[in-house]
Amino acid sequence: MTMVEQRIQQQFFDSADLKYQAAELLARPIAEATAALLAALTNGGKVMAAGSGAGAALAPHMARLLAGRFERERPPLAAMALPAHGAEAVLQVRALGLPGDVLLYIDDGEGHSTAVISAAQAKDMTIVVLAGRGSQAFGELLAETDVLVPVPHERAARVAEVQLLILHCLCDAVDFQLMGEQNL
Repeated sequence: MTMVEQRIQQQFFDSADLKYQAAELLARPIAEATAALLAALTNGGKVMAAGSGAGAALAPHMARLLAGRFERERPPLAAMALPAHGAEAVLQVRALGLPGDVLLYIDDGEGHSTAVISAAQAKDMTIVVLAGRGSQAFGELLAETDVLVPVPHERAARVAEVQLLILHCLCDAVDFQLMGEQNL
């Protein structure tokens, strides 16, 4: 086996190890985030997804999964992705955000902006933050009714991998709560 092949295998092992470690740690905050999403979606609200860095790429994916479908057919859910540019996202939250809506903010830990979170707080929205390195700063910023899902890793690539899994867990849990068990 070449050194490059060993390095590639190590990437898989490191990713799997983090997911095993995070499963127990994050189950409760992911369940709390699911409850926040369901509260908004079942009471006429919407989910506004935004992010920074890799999180800005994950936000449209999440909005598509909610508005379209995850693994099975269901009625579309009210979800939208905010623009990746922070100032544009702030404007959309100010213009379209309503009390009872959820801002789902995905931070990659590479230097976050809290302006969109402040805009959502001003609109009395519930905030769910998926964060990596620097998640403590979000913990200090959020209200008790908000949810922080902190991925315990320093590398942005590992954090993004787990955040994608978290988004899929959220979609699965929302579908399960709305439509019951399904055999896959």
